[in-house]
Amino acid sequence: MDSEKIRNFTAAELTQQERELNDQLFRLRFQMKMGQTESLKKMRGLRKDIARVKTIARQRQIEGSEAEVADQAAAGRKAR
Repeated sequence: MDSEKIRNFTAAELTQQERELNDQLFRLRFQMKMGQTESLKKMRGLRKDIARVKTIARQRQIEGSEAEVADQAAAGRKAR
């Protein structure tokens, strides 16, 4: 999954996507322990996708808090 596609997700979709990816990773780990699969490439890909989703969610969180701080600073200047 590429980062441009992930950036188009809403916050709720990001949370849902992260949950689904974690579930897939859990199932794949379970299969590996049981000896049913040896798909290391897929595990690496899933971990990278989870990291991408988390990174974009965190970037949005930081952008939101920076905008909030800027709004508070502007309101403080108007009050003077």
